[in-house]
Parts: sequence; structure tokens; C-alpha cells
Amino acid sequence: MAPAAVSERSESSVFHPISVLKMNNTPTDFALVPSTASSSRPQEQLDGHVRSEFAFDPIEVALAAFGRGEFLVVMDDEGRENEGDLIIAASAISTQKMAWMIKHSSGYICIALPGDRLEELQIPMMVPENEDRHKTAYTVTVDYKHGTTTGISAHDRALTARALASPSSTSASFSRPGHMVPLRARPGGVLTRRGHTESALDLCKIVGLPLAGILCELVEDNDEGSMMRRDACRRFADRWGIKMISVEMLARWREVQEKTDVSV
Repeated sequence: MAPAAVSERSESSVFHPISVLKMNNTPTDFALVPSTASSSRPQEQLDGHVRSEFAFDPIEVALAAFGRGEFLVVMDDEGRENEGDLIIAASAISTQKMAWMIKHSSGYICIALPGDRLEELQIPMMVPENEDRHKTAYTVTVDYKHGTTTGISAHDRALTARALASPSSTSASFSRPGHMVPLRARPGGVLTRRGHTESALDLCKIVGLPLAGILCELVEDNDEGSMMRRDACRRFADRWGIKMISVEMLARWREVQEKTDVSV
């Protein structure tokens, strides 16, 4: 599929930073990709449509939004984690977007990366034997070294994410441990593993953005901070004008597209 079309935006809503270089030519900032992506967080839809029944958004509409640098809500199977994750291309994450994401999620912000890129960056697995129930492939945490302070702020995590998405970054660009959590995506994406990690990377690949996807679980705004389930995720997505799909929808879309490509 060709990269998703980008809608026109006002100049005030578009982030056009110039990559700032230190004296040793090390970048201390990275422009948003795509260049037309807004740096602003999602805006609450005060007069939003109230749904009479649950429905996902069309996959093509969601892909177009993702290609513009917007968030998606992605649900996995109710028999698996039954969770909705906010997912956005790492190259499109600004400080404002990161702050909003932290506020509405568990705050344990992860970034899906291909295995070969993690090897290039010399970011090893977090533990030698993975005992996670769903085999989520956590690696050693990192911070970008340049232009950051403590590493935990929305600014610093967003900058680290954009640095991880940049092909110019090297192993020496990052300190370990840090505050961003890279995840090693399985080869084959959602056709190999029906996970949010693989979904994040597949979405980036489909729309032609750098292969690095930010993801984090949505949580309820209640005293328990409980996980947000399907219907609540739909209400959240509608409240903030975000498209919502499922991992299974993405897998089916890929199956159809790749079968069509083979037969042409």
C-alpha cells in the first residue's frame, strides 16, 4: 500500500523543528515525520456523536489517520489481554502528544522496533529467559543522551522515541538503563503474533513511516486505575476523535493485501 494521504493543516498546528546540532554534530532534536504531522495532542470532541451500538472504524480510514501522525486505539482479542492500546508512529510523537499519552495510559510507554535495528543499536533483551505470559519481548531500557535531562519527562521520552526512530542514531546515542522501553517485534508482524507490539510496527510499515511504533495500554480514570476494556475504549476514542481498530482487523487486511499482491 502506498503511504497514506496527508490532510492539509494550518501552519500553526504543524511542527517544523530544525534538527538542532551540538558542537560535535550530535542532534539534540529530530523533526516530526511526516513533516506535516501536528505536534498538538488530540482535541476533545465536546459535541461528538453518541453511538447506538459498538463498531470499529474502517481499516482504510484508520491507516490514513495513522499515516498523518495521529494516534489509533488498537484492541487485541478479548480472550488474550482484552486491552486497548494507544499506538502512534514514534517519528510523529511530540512532547504534547507524549504528555497526553502518559496522562491517559498506564504510563509504561513502550516502543516497538525490528530485531535487526535493536541489534544495530546494541540493545539486548531485558532478561535471558522470558517468563511473560504473552512473551512480550522487553529489552533493556534506554534514554537518548543529548538534549535530555532526567529522561522521564514527556519531552525526554518523546525525544528518545524520535531518536530511536531516526536512522542516524547509533548505539552510542543512548544511555542504558533509561526510561523508554523498547520491544522486539517478531518477524512477520501480526501474521506471526497477534500482539500490540507487532501491530505498532506493521502500521508504520504499511503507511511508509520509520519502523518504530509507540504503544501503551489505556486505563480507566478511576481509583483503581483498572484496564480499559472494549466499550470503554470505544467511548474514549470517540471522545478524543481517534480511530479504533483491532489487531485481528489489521491481520485480515494484511492477508488480503498480500494475497492480492502475490496473485497480480
